[in-house]
Amino acid sequence: MLCAVEAHHAGLLGPRGHLVPRAGLRPLAVTGRELRRLGLPQGLELAEARPDMPRPPRGRTWALGDAFSGKVQFRWLTASPGRVVIVDDGLATIRLLELITGRPGTPLLRARGGAGRLRTVLGVAAGLRLRAAARSGRLSIFTALPVAPDLAKAVRARGIELVTHDFAWLRSQPLRRPRPQERTVVLGTSLVRNGLIHREHYFTWLAGLGADGPVAYFPHRREDPGDLARVAEQHGITVYDGGIPAELTLRGLAAEQRVLSLPSTAVTSLRILLSARGVAVRTVDVPDEWWTAEAAPSLRSHLSMFAHHDTGVAGS
Repeated sequence: MLCAVEAHHAGLLGPRGHLVPRAGLRPLAVTGRELRRLGLPQGLELAEARPDMPRPPRGRTWALGDAFSGKVQFRWLTASPGRVVIVDDGLATIRLLELITGRPGTPLLRARGGAGRLRTVLGVAAGLRLRAAARSGRLSIFTALPVAPDLAKAVRARGIELVTHDFAWLRSQPLRRPRPQERTVVLGTSLVRNGLIHREHYFTWLAGLGADGPVAYFPHRREDPGDLARVAEQHGITVYDGGIPAELTLRGLAAEQRVLSLPSTAVTSLRILLSARGVAVRTVDVPDEWWTAEAAPSLRSHLSMFAHHDTGVAGS
């Protein structure tokens, strides 16, 4: 949602647009309220949430995040948008770039989980349709993530417009949300709930941080409520209300504070937003013994692009 706002601000979506959140998702609702509070860019309106996916008007620009959604891919095959702009949706953005520059018949499917025959066929058809849009100059990718030079070259060779951004709109907004007072801020992770790292290793690490001093913990939107309750019981750790993206809640941190996170796309975003404020944003390396059998080598490799070897694991 935030990256769609940035794409509008950058002029990729035309002079007027409607931002349509999916109904029933608290993170989208609270993020929408925060964006309204800041004041959306001129020409962009936040529409009422909908349980279904709106059909893009024929010939109009369509911006979306989750290119691996079956519903989104079905819309590509049944609608005729004039232009498609894909905005950041976490690590999936890089996987999309790799797949779309691969063999023409490569299906657009998520990195995790098996896909049945019909779902694979839909992924193949969606990939062909998206590549056709690229060849006709109707596909743009809008991202703040680091894209390797070779991959960026391959993307542009396919006819795709690759646009990078640095949260220009958000950086121009006044700071109105109070910052946490704890020196150490930890970003929550979905790796535990997704079964990719062992729960006990993660909690042992958190306990070590809490023993060293006060910690502000900002949950990931997909963390298990039971896990969050356990985090809140850890000595020295205060769990803050989640839902709003870290880019919105933590952009006012002070130079004496630091952010720690397991590999996450939020690390890249916060580095962009906080570098001028002198705030250290560090990725924690995940030891081999933390990973479960569900964490495929390809996934670990993807996550490693966010790892900078400037911090260790405390209390592991």
